[in-house]
Amino acid sequence: MRFIALVFLVGALAIIAVECNSEGDALNAFKTNVADPNNVLQSWDPTLVNPCTWLHVTCNSQNSVVRVDLGGANLSGSLVPQLGMLNNLQYFNSISGAIPSELGNLTKLVSLGLENNKLSGLIPSSLGNLKSLRWMRLDSNELSGEIPISVLKLVLWGNLQLM
Repeated sequence: MRFIALVFLVGALAIIAVECNSEGDALNAFKTNVADPNNVLQSWDPTLVNPCTWLHVTCNSQNSVVRVDLGGANLSGSLVPQLGMLNNLQYFNSISGAIPSELGNLTKLVSLGLENNKLSGLIPSSLGNLKSLRWMRLDSNELSGEIPISVLKLVLWGNLQLM
């Protein structure tokens, strides 16, 4: 019986470690895709067990990333699809390029501050999946097209304040 409990505990810890590493991998993919002239991301060491000790990253009690605050970091580059793996992310702000449709996977996201960047292309309709989203800023970018109906529904339902 003790052996079974030990095997279960080791398996659970392995799953937690893999999840934390996948979050670090996702953030590291973002880091490698941006120019960081002020070395704001220098503490982002992908060899650590998880990114919870990295500057500008906040984790919950389960060591899962809930906040990435890079406002004023003067980063340039693109958002990467891997950011869609940050399942518990509630707050994110950053950068340039297209908005990856994978951000629609961040169903716990509460705040998305992408204003004053050089974002281009269409607003992905997948952002309409973000039912927890309460605040989103996309102003002062180079976005084209209409705001997707799925996103407008969040505004109409009173869930989302779009700026």
